[in-house]
Amino acid sequence: MTALAEISRWEVECQRVEVLPAREALSSLVNITNITAVNIAIAVNAATIGSTAAAAALQNVTSIQH
Repeated sequence: MTALAEISRWEVECQRVEVLPAREALSSLVNITNITAVNIAIAVNAATIGSTAAAAALQNVTSIQH
């Protein structure tokens, strides 16, 4: 015998069925967005004695929504 048992006609007739709303209505329930943030900075201190190097970077955030 398998793990799946047969369903009687009575069990099928007792099931409740609902119509789903249109896809446009469903899309307002979930909002998925890909976010990519890039922050790049370079500081070079080569062949100098007793000096310091500092770098500052701006951050760019890109959002693509489907």
